[in-house]
Amino acid sequence: MAYVDIPQTISSKELLENDCNFSASSYKFLTIEKTKQLLSKKYENLLQDFYSLDGYAFSSNIFTSSPNYAIPLIQISNVNQSDFALSSQFGRFIPKIHIKERFLLDKPCILLSLTGGENQDNISVFCEGDKKYLLNQRVSAYFHKANESSFLYLFLAFTKHHFFKSQMQGKGGVQKNIISSDKEKLYIPKITDKKTIDFIETLTKSIIKKEALIKTRHKEILNLIESELLNNQLPNTFTYTYPNIKELQIAGRLDTGIYCEEFKKWNFIIKNYKYGSKNLIDRGFTYARGTSLEKNFIGTRVDSDTFKKGYYELLIPTNITEFGTISKTTFIGTKAKLKTIQKGDIIFGGEATFKSCVIIDDTHNIATNYHGIRIINTNNDFIESIFMRCFLEFWRVKKMLKFISVGGQGGHCAPSYFHLIETPLFPQNLQEQIAKLYHNENAKLPDPLSKNFTQDDKEFCQVAGIYELDLSIKQLKTTLNRMIDDIINE
Repeated sequence: MAYVDIPQTISSKELLENDCNFSASSYKFLTIEKTKQLLSKKYENLLQDFYSLDGYAFSSNIFTSSPNYAIPLIQISNVNQSDFALSSQFGRFIPKIHIKERFLLDKPCILLSLTGGENQDNISVFCEGDKKYLLNQRVSAYFHKANESSFLYLFLAFTKHHFFKSQMQGKGGVQKNIISSDKEKLYIPKITDKKTIDFIETLTKSIIKKEALIKTRHKEILNLIESELLNNQLPNTFTYTYPNIKELQIAGRLDTGIYCEEFKKWNFIIKNYKYGSKNLIDRGFTYARGTSLEKNFIGTRVDSDTFKKGYYELLIPTNITEFGTISKTTFIGTKAKLKTIQKGDIIFGGEATFKSCVIIDDTHNIATNYHGIRIINTNNDFIESIFMRCFLEFWRVKKMLKFISVGGQGGHCAPSYFHLIETPLFPQNLQEQIAKLYHNENAKLPDPLSKNFTQDDKEFCQVAGIYELDLSIKQLKTTLNRMIDDIINE
């Protein structure tokens, strides 16, 4: 449901009242106010049971990138770049000698980005309070006065819904902000039905748990690959040497990082692996670019956030996460015939991101844009394709793909350089073990509406791969949104 309306036409009086401002956003109005008034007659405001703490403007002069003898600093980006649970990746820390005790977080709370929700999908995140953090400016922490966790999860679930995001309309020019008077107007219905509260808590906690499991599976994959390589080396020793004329002539490039010590060291480790190695092309992988989606190429196109019959599901590199999941899916309708992607194909972002995913389900038309490189396994080995995607992610983390790439703004790893991607010939059983951490076809998706959901979900989490965990998260988010829709529209 949309709670923000922008009129198609305005009167000359309205134009004059807005100082002849032709910006469409200046004339938007919130139908949500009426919804809030109706709901407030039935439900108290949940936020009355919370108190908030706004962050402190720490001086950039004391920032450090080292976690040693320092406390992680929660900034806007930590909220905006997380989903339900606070990410453990921090870029800035405050030395302990400079901490402000008042802004030290050490118990469960909900963090809100005070930049507003108009242009940010993620404006809130759950902080477990199991570690100590410092709160930076333009982030607000909400604590439940009675420390009841069920209401924390209820709060979090509502902040993910458009009903709440529409209330978080930041004001200002380039840098939008939510001010104190805006915070005082925020409203979330205080649900009193215990079954509803318990249901929302169960689903929200399940999402948080699965987000953590995805990160765990991801680390396991990277650790398995690195451990196998380092523990199974032939008795040769790596010695770094500067490139000679012959090496430069063979490569035919100067605009590259393939001559640096780090690249040569890891390339040596792959080639020195006791079971051997092959480059990506010699191994049997080929490639194809996605279709250019420019109007002069495909003609008229219609974009949609929801699936419509006959539309293509569009997977673009910018929406691929480091875990090999898709953060956002869009759909496109066009008379033009787009190149479709098949099960087992790897979608690789060759420009800047170098992130990749494997197509597991191809029961409908899936396409990518020109920046999405389709890596095709001519061996028709599904397990090998999944393993290769995992290895490409390992190579991305080691910056090997960046070394191979050319150009600025993150680099461009074109298919013409794929022969430089050396890959290890892991034993079949190890490839299967790694692939299973990404996708386990035996993991049965639990039904969130089932009375046995808690037990089914526990069993599912024990065996599910990253792909299945992500599917379940998306399903749970949809269920939560529908439930909140019902509460708001009742």
